Amino acid sequence: AMGLEDCFEKVWDKACVYLDNSGEQKTLARPYARVDRARLKARLLRQCREGGVQFVQARAEGVDHGREGSTVACSDGTEVEGTLVVDATGHVRKLVEFDEVFDPGYQGAYGVMLEVESHPFDPDTMVFMDWRDDHLAGRPEVRRRNRELPTFLYVMPFSPTRIFVEETSLVARPAVPFDDLKQRLALRLQHLGVAYDPSRVEEEEYCLIPMGGALPAVPQRVLGIGGTAGMVHPSTGYMVARTLGAVPALADAIVDQLAGGEPALGSAPPAAEGEAAAALPDAMSSQVWARMWPVQRVRQREFFNLGMDILLSLNLEQTREFFRAFFSVSDFHWHGFLSARLSFSQLIVFGLSFFLKSSNKARANLLSTAVPGVLQLLWKLRATL
Repeated sequence: AMGLEDCFEKVWDKACVYLDNSGEQKTLARPYARVDRARLKARLLRQCREGGVQFVQARAEGVDHGREGSTVACSDGTEVEGTLVVDATGHVRKLVEFDEVFDPGYQGAYGVMLEVESHPFDPDTMVFMDWRDDHLAGRPEVRRRNRELPTFLYVMPFSPTRIFVEETSLVARPAVPFDDLKQRLALRLQHLGVAYDPSRVEEEEYCLIPMGGALPAVPQRVLGIGGTAGMVHPSTGYMVARTLGAVPALADAIVDQLAGGEPALGSAPPAAEGEAAAALPDAMSSQVWARMWPVQRVRQREFFNLGMDILLSLNLEQTREFFRAFFSVSDFHWHGFLSARLSFSQLIVFGLSFFLKSSNKARANLLSTAVPGVLQLLWKLRATL
């Protein structure tokens, strides 16, 4: 947990998945936690203050790169100078540059934290995915939309009377509209017998996460972290743990470069003093980008992009078949896929195992959608293989 256990609001020791209307429940022997965002933010801000970080309360509007450093122009007219600039503006992607069209899929979700008289969920088990659609039996138009662009219920039960519920579109292009998600959630809660007073809604969440798409142009002078650096898992939408894990590596890489750094392999002999001063920031940022996106990470992300492209093509029944096979592979492999901890070779083994665990019908669908994607994957990775 990266030493951040004190920032968890609650931890569930296990989770469950409902794939169809049979009511059969698959238990996932993996803990899940909800992060207390206010507590995490307060902790990070405290660490920044203790470390002497200076804050400017303004928006970054642009950056100008000079021979020996960069200058960030802010919305209040101030300018901040530095040797290296890190863009953490998320999906706004304010400063980082892209040399390809950014065409992601979108994970959309609408959720609410509720105080209720009762609910049917076990407070000790988090509902990771509920793909049932029997709550739409009397609403043929909504059911038709859901079968074409499926959504699932995600539940965090905090107590017998307090729950967080969210209707989620795993990935779609374009995104499923929020009004549609709100309607589906309302119908689902009504079917489950969960009644609540709108005035007692503790929080309301509208979530739209771009997934996949092109990575930033590399190398470039501006460094990136989080959403602006392509760190969202293209198949799941997860990013927080990946970003928090990458921050120390980014900081270490920057410190190494500011302290002198290592010359790139195959680099030219030392330049004259004036040329060296001009090339220094470019060389430093290039080395940092290489540390943040090594070949293994690039290969891994392209595999996850393939997973996203497959998910984009699935209807409700095909999605159920997909996850029936997904949760049938070894715990090591599906855990590692979700947490982005599998190497590229391990992902190949995961893919083969996934295919073998799939039904004949699902295999036929995978062959029609995945084979072109695999060829595209190999083409994109040709320089790294």
